[in-house]
Amino acid sequence: MISLNDLTLMRGSRTLIEGASATIYPKHKVGIIGSNGCGKSTLFEAIKGNLSPEKGSINVPKNLRISSVAQQTPSLEREAIEYVIDGDQVLRSLQKEKEQAYALGDGEKIALIEDNLGIAGAWTINSRAASLMHGLGFAQNELKKSVRDFSGGWRMRLNLAQALIAPSDLLLLDEPTNHLDLDTILFLESYLKGYNGTLLCISHDRDFLDSFCSDILHFENSRVVMYTGNYSDYERLRAERIKAEKATRKKEEQILAHMQSFVDRFRYKASKSKQAQSLLKAIDKMQLTAVTQEESPFSFSFAKPERTVDVIATIDNLDAGYDTNVVLKDISLELFAGDRIGLLGKNGQGKSTFIKTLCSQLEPLKGTVTLGRGIKIGYFAQHELESLNENETALWHIQRLDPKASERDIRSFLGSFAFSQEKALSPVKTMSGGEQARLALAVIAYQKPNLLLLDEPTNHLDLKTREALSVALSAYDGALVLVSHDRHLLEVIADKLWLIDNGSISEFNGDLDDYKEYLSKSHKAYTDSLKEKDEAKTAPSLSASSHKSKEQKREMAMFRAALKPYKDKIAKIEKQMDKLKNAISELDDKMADESFYAQSKDIIEQSLKQRSDLSLELEQCEMDYLESLEELEAIETRGYI
Repeated sequence: MISLNDLTLMRGSRTLIEGASATIYPKHKVGIIGSNGCGKSTLFEAIKGNLSPEKGSINVPKNLRISSVAQQTPSLEREAIEYVIDGDQVLRSLQKEKEQAYALGDGEKIALIEDNLGIAGAWTINSRAASLMHGLGFAQNELKKSVRDFSGGWRMRLNLAQALIAPSDLLLLDEPTNHLDLDTILFLESYLKGYNGTLLCISHDRDFLDSFCSDILHFENSRVVMYTGNYSDYERLRAERIKAEKATRKKEEQILAHMQSFVDRFRYKASKSKQAQSLLKAIDKMQLTAVTQEESPFSFSFAKPERTVDVIATIDNLDAGYDTNVVLKDISLELFAGDRIGLLGKNGQGKSTFIKTLCSQLEPLKGTVTLGRGIKIGYFAQHELESLNENETALWHIQRLDPKASERDIRSFLGSFAFSQEKALSPVKTMSGGEQARLALAVIAYQKPNLLLLDEPTNHLDLKTREALSVALSAYDGALVLVSHDRHLLEVIADKLWLIDNGSISEFNGDLDDYKEYLSKSHKAYTDSLKEKDEAKTAPSLSASSHKSKEQKREMAMFRAALKPYKDKIAKIEKQMDKLKNAISELDDKMADESFYAQSKDIIEQSLKQRSDLSLELEQCEMDYLESLEELEAIETRGYI
């Protein structure tokens, strides 16, 4: 169990987290959300012991194995798959001990190390690493490439693989989906669902968090609030909480007004003055319920484009790529008015190449791309942010598109993209990545395109801006081609899915759930082939553990049987915890309704007491649960009852 106790964290003179308290239970998978710069990554540093709290404490169990993604990757000659396996430090240590034992000719020690290597999974480590790298997008012929031959983005994938393969009790992931494609994200979701430890994951991807989270920790106004459930549950529970707080606050204000009215009427009357003075003191001490601040709405829109021809683009016998590297071959298709296309395919298959060729950023190697008459393209890609003038302001970027427009109108337009009066006059170089992305989108929207080509538009965008983009694109009336790892955006926007694979483009017959199944089958076929290779190998001849005697097997069966009462007890507590959580949730739903506070005072007090009793009972259950877990883990570790 990890606990934050009245925690305050600072960076320099800035307070990021103040007076925060929360409990993270073993095996829970917690999504961490909040605006950029609110202290999420700083919390990770504190958990790892790299940052001391200004006040309060973080309690982390002793000997907890923590795994996280390294932010830097050295330029090494080492093979990629060996670099990934380096993440398992226990295994590497055993392998080193084995080499030393062989050098000394110590047969007894070699046999013991071989046993420990088997327990550590040494005989399957290569296939596990290969399977993991395949899921993260590495081709078979890249497994033995040198680390230094990979780009920065692919080295980060190697670091992610290294963190995932390391045996751990706590896994810390900070925006793991950044710069991953959809295929890789779907694999990562599946992998994290099966992770057997405690997981803390910072992310702006709502569908990603929905897929595996048991809890959401929300950072807001230097505080943290824990919500039970995934991201969708968080949205519902937070809305209910705000509603309940508003109702409580309204009731309190009515009571306060009634008390104040009595004081105003009778404070100077001798017969009532004592009572009035008592009420006045009560008013001074009364603390009204603080209402959680609702996130300010943010929205923008793409103007209705001028009417265009029915055929937006005709692609005929196209080869596309770079010099002699043909990425797409013999492509012939048409793009029609109103088409909303989502492009699928692994990184490197040609999604960005296709979009760049459509907007003439790349010349066709063969064939033609013919745009319909009057087509005006709005193109967004991450490298397009580099075309923003870092020394100029947001206001300047729009003024150069329309010199005759008034400053007032431009400021109003930028305001719809959440640029305040001050921020509109700030140089681009002072903006965050998310603000620069919003400015690039504003520049596109101002030009009223009738064909949008968007290549990963949600990178650097927070959840609020992603939602605004989703709404804006839903209402957009032109044609659209979208590459995105954001599944929610693809599901909302795309009417058709095109799959780019092995140099060709074809319509994918299905939705994103079908695509996930398609990828899962492909990865399973790959891992099955690796398992067959493992089974074909025999364990080292010196391994005493490779052929267990009947006596060993009988002892193991007896040990498993002896563990059953402990596991049954844990299952029973889990069932009771679920029952209590449901009862509390039902009671919270009733209390969230404004009509609840119209009931008699006795009923309200009875309900409040009932909720308090349930909470205390749940707290005791959770303590029993943790004690039982620790007891079971201790027995499993020592190997006997």
